[in-house]
Amino acid sequence: MSKLDRYLLRDFVQSFLATLIVLLVVSVGGVLVDILGNIADGRVPARLLFSQLGLQFIVYMPLILPLALMLGLLLATARLYRDSEMAVLTAIGVGPRRLLRPVLMLVLPVVGLIGLCSLWLGPWADRTSETMIVEANRSVAMAGLESGKFTNLPNNGGVVYLSSLSPDGTRLGKVFLQRQKDDRIEVVSADHGRMFFEGERQRYLELDDGHQVEGPANGALDYKLMTFARNDVAMPDGADTRQKDDPELLPTTQLVGDPRPAAQAQLHSRITPPLIALAFALMTLPLARSSPRQQRYGRMMLAFLAYLVGMNLMFIGTRWIADGKLSGSVGLWWLSLPLLALAIWMYLRDGKLSRPRRTA
Repeated sequence: MSKLDRYLLRDFVQSFLATLIVLLVVSVGGVLVDILGNIADGRVPARLLFSQLGLQFIVYMPLILPLALMLGLLLATARLYRDSEMAVLTAIGVGPRRLLRPVLMLVLPVVGLIGLCSLWLGPWADRTSETMIVEANRSVAMAGLESGKFTNLPNNGGVVYLSSLSPDGTRLGKVFLQRQKDDRIEVVSADHGRMFFEGERQRYLELDDGHQVEGPANGALDYKLMTFARNDVAMPDGADTRQKDDPELLPTTQLVGDPRPAAQAQLHSRITPPLIALAFALMTLPLARSSPRQQRYGRMMLAFLAYLVGMNLMFIGTRWIADGKLSGSVGLWWLSLPLLALAIWMYLRDGKLSRPRRTA
């Protein structure tokens, strides 16, 4: 590798990594808000916060990496024009085509990583996240209940106290429960209990050999006392579970040949991100070209808008395929192939001088 290639590659990599870190920090807020909302509703156990955050980042990587690659290359190339380094390179015979080598040294590994995340790691992370939530919701400990501690149930569901908890998180000892329904307060105590399911999501606490006291919240004397052998208390619903044949959870190899429109839409949505990333990466050199007095970030906004339009068209096309409005054989090739052709044309045309018009 020549000194010029090492210099440019180092500049491109540093700019790409800096942009990626900024985008990850910005994205963590939106992902974290969604997960915390599910935790507050009792649909996702609080102990799975960080594992769910990491898995969701893997799912979103095919959308974050192309933008980081494009903006990183734009920043690095725009700096070369601003500091007149590109003028020096042009003066010694280094044109846009010569810059393709260091650009591809960064672009090809990143595009390969995007394809890996889109085709394999993303679906794997989605399946793993779903499995962890389903298994955790079947355990009292993972549902947020701990022995020797008063625990508030989500959605103002009441307060629960457990004196002991079995190692597998299913058997309870000495349970105390207080909750309020409208203007009535209930206090339930039981010698022992367990958690069981009805269907896939609805959870219940089975309380055995206990007492229930019910009375008004306004201080009146209308109280009721009941002794029970068994009393079932509904817990907050778990997270929405998806079917095992959901296309979003299936490996990419199983989507090939699946005739369902949703499966074809999911397959093309996984193939398209690396192609779009390659197209936008090739567009960076032509878009970053600027004169010495031109603003540095002018064309960067144009490139960002182009990225937004391309991603929105990908989402719209995926929905068209899933709804049957677009054939699976057509897929998203109408977007990725013309975009690649446009990027190659812009790159080959970059730096060429236009012929002067002949005067009559």
